[in-house]
Amino acid sequence: MSAFLDVLTEAGVELLVDVRAVASSRRPGFSKTKLAANLDGVDIDYIHLRGLGTPADGRAAARAGRHGEMREIFLDHLTTAVAQTDLATLIDLVSSGRKLSLLCFEADPAHCHRSMVASAVQSIVPVTVTHLIP
Repeated sequence: MSAFLDVLTEAGVELLVDVRAVASSRRPGFSKTKLAANLDGVDIDYIHLRGLGTPADGRAAARAGRHGEMREIFLDHLTTAVAQTDLATLIDLVSSGRKLSLLCFEADPAHCHRSMVASAVQSIVPVTVTHLIP
């Protein structure tokens, strides 16, 4: 957890946006409540936008290494009302000028839905995306 917090702090992140459908984790410190507390300890705010998480069938495809299928499932999900509402919230947060970071389970940005979320934001708001890797 400390390496994760160090990377966020060094990057100047002010807000961590959790885009996991399920904000729990077997990794110590990464479940929603504990994560928010750890972030608070380094003055980083936390918000969970569940609607921008990958649906269960997409998560299953990703675990099986079927990244193309996960991508199709997530892009379809991104058109739903709940995803569009949370995407609008994220766009407002980005537009506010705060430096933020997206968080999900997948370490590799090439196989992760957060890259698709970032692209959706970039199609509306000019923003620079940097992948942080602890």
